[in-house]
Amino acid sequence: MLKKVILITGISSGFGRETAKLLAEKGYIVYGTVRKECKVPGQVNVLKMDLTDELSVKEAVKTVLEKEGKIDVLINNAGMHTGGPVETTPPENIRLQMDSNFIGTVALTREVLPGMRNQGGGLIINFSSIGGLMGLPFQGFYSAAKFAIEGFSEALRMEVAAFDIKVVVINPGDFHTSNSANRRKFLAPLTENDPYREQFEETLEIIEKDESNGWDPVTLAKKMVKIVESKNLKQRYIISSFEQKLAVFLKHILPGRLFRKILEAHYKIG
Repeated sequence: MLKKVILITGISSGFGRETAKLLAEKGYIVYGTVRKECKVPGQVNVLKMDLTDELSVKEAVKTVLEKEGKIDVLINNAGMHTGGPVETTPPENIRLQMDSNFIGTVALTREVLPGMRNQGGGLIINFSSIGGLMGLPFQGFYSAAKFAIEGFSEALRMEVAAFDIKVVVINPGDFHTSNSANRRKFLAPLTENDPYREQFEETLEIIEKDESNGWDPVTLAKKMVKIVESKNLKQRYIISSFEQKLAVFLKHILPGRLFRKILEAHYKIG
């Protein structure tokens, strides 16, 4: 049996790195993308690619297809995190958030789809978040990008079903990755006079505490291997603590105002 060829974005750290490593160890042909030179597991084929550069996206896919002749699984993992109030977040941070987490995912998916159609099937795994199922304070544009992934994935799933292409959404909760450090590079530069400064700093401390107490990315990577190997795929996998799964459930059953109060209490808003 021919080995599956897997293309996964963002393997320099966190979910992407651990997932690429485990998949390669399982014998899959794995291509992983990075924006900058970095150490990656030896069995993973590394591609330089920037999701905000369409030519770079096209070249990465072309390289894999020329070498392997197919892409069986696309894992849209890469992304970035901004933080700050909706009103005072710099426009360039907003654009970068949407370009990296949504527009880039769309561009790469569109580039991979023709090959999957022609070969008679494939699997696309899109990374959303718990923040793609509920708007998170001071992470509004991160949530907006992940909400966009949700709608995009729902529509795509129906459009490509006739070609035996499956679309799966992953909703991770808090994991102990480099998210906090990466977000701090793109925080809104709040001044002493910013009306949101005090609340933002208090909420950010809670966000970062939740992340530092989160699960190890290896936990998610092991689940990703099972998903790739599954013959009976679900449309969505929420990979998080019981409390965060409960929050998703409560979002569906509680009146909006009441659920908002629960989130506000957690993030000490008001």
